[in-house]
Amino acid sequence: MSTEKKASPFLKQCFVTAAVCSNIAGHGSIIGYPAILLPQLRQPDSQLTLTDEQGSWIASVLGITILVGNFMTPPLMERLGRKVAHFAVTLPIIAGWLATIFASSFEALLIGRILQGISFGMILPLGSVLVGEYTSPKNRGAFLMSVSWAQAFGIFFVHLVGSLISWKKTAIICLSFSIASLLMTLYSPESPSWLASKGKYDECKKVFRWLRGDEENDELEKMIQTKLVTEHVKKQITFNGVMEVIKKREFIIPIVLMIHANAMMQFAGGTTMAAYSTTIIRLIMGPEASAHFWMVALDAQRLLSNTVAVYIIDKMKRRTMMFLTGGICVVSHVAIAGYVYLKVNNLLHYDAVWIPAVLINLQFFSVATGMVPLPNVIAGEVFPLEYKGLGGSISVVSIAAFIFVTLKTFPGLIGSIHLEGTYLVYAAVLTYNLIVIWYLLPETKGKTLQEIEDEFKSKKGKSKDIENVLETTKINDTDSIEDNKISEIEKLKEKE
Repeated sequence: MSTEKKASPFLKQCFVTAAVCSNIAGHGSIIGYPAILLPQLRQPDSQLTLTDEQGSWIASVLGITILVGNFMTPPLMERLGRKVAHFAVTLPIIAGWLATIFASSFEALLIGRILQGISFGMILPLGSVLVGEYTSPKNRGAFLMSVSWAQAFGIFFVHLVGSLISWKKTAIICLSFSIASLLMTLYSPESPSWLASKGKYDECKKVFRWLRGDEENDELEKMIQTKLVTEHVKKQITFNGVMEVIKKREFIIPIVLMIHANAMMQFAGGTTMAAYSTTIIRLIMGPEASAHFWMVALDAQRLLSNTVAVYIIDKMKRRTMMFLTGGICVVSHVAIAGYVYLKVNNLLHYDAVWIPAVLINLQFFSVATGMVPLPNVIAGEVFPLEYKGLGGSISVVSIAAFIFVTLKTFPGLIGSIHLEGTYLVYAAVLTYNLIVIWYLLPETKGKTLQEIEDEFKSKKGKSKDIENVLETTKINDTDSIEDNKISEIEKLKEKE
């Protein structure tokens, strides 16, 4: 760490976050890739052609393979560390891009997408955890927002490049995101939270202060103190142990919260627009609209909105931002459905291209500033350290399910109830999820991860006796674990 004296803690946090975001940008490219791949394969001079059914599988297979990657990450990041898990994420995505580059059949393309989906599943529970554990509470919201910004940039990038060059050359360029992340991860430290969870307190303190400086020692002390308590009362992971875990308030409420937040994220329309953007644009704006131009323009607006959101997230409360952008998203869906219905049935007395353009941009604004980034922010904050692996896995299962459902059913919904009906269904789903989130989501802005965890616990909370013991068990550079204090904590825990 030769740059320790040269770089401020903030710049170090920027560097480790950039390593994550570069990887996320590569996965954003995966989401947007079908929008440039499928139209090119439908061209008459294409050497490789796909049926509509095969095309829908290319777009939606991510939802299935995400599950595979999802179950691979928790054992890696819990046993071997966040850094090793981050290295592992890059291997299948690199292999997937290479399979795509050399593909000459539907089967080869599908294999590439499967490998990319596995990598996507691996990064989903890891990305927000890494950024949440690396960064300071005062800047954590903005750093977590940058994860969504990176994904939006990846979508914008692949749509822009794919509109100019072939799908194979686009895949070659997108491969660079993963390679850059691999190199940056090599020079990133291990997560201090993971080091504390493994009892490596000296190394934890060293890395924490390298990342945060000496101004946040209270968080460091409380993190280690809490670990000292849980370390000595922790049960082995048996079936009964798991059943006890899932009954805990601090575990079940974040899980239910994240399932609904993930459903909201997918039904907001960002994923379907990324994969079927040219189809949706033509259905809303008419066949005469330049679909590729509007696709790139909307991606640019989404990227700009994400940039604005990175700034706003540190100024506004999480709940305020969630329900403000959520309300805008619902209204935009209903407005688009109404506009398309009136246009199709020739009921509009006045029509102009600016009307659908404003409505789509309104939807994209809500997606970019709240519907997609806020669930990522929440995921990095609400899961207790002890259950991050299990909680993250369950959360990603829901993401995978909703991605598959939205991408696989979208063409069928368009064919049966048309675009206006599809958008009304999405608006209803969004409204339901926002109601649930209203009751479950606490305000997390400016709070440490330990404070958020404590808020999810039962109203009784910890006993004052244990809090008093923790207060007197301060950990500093020269401290060692004192057996008599641990024994005292255990006795108090038994009394409870």
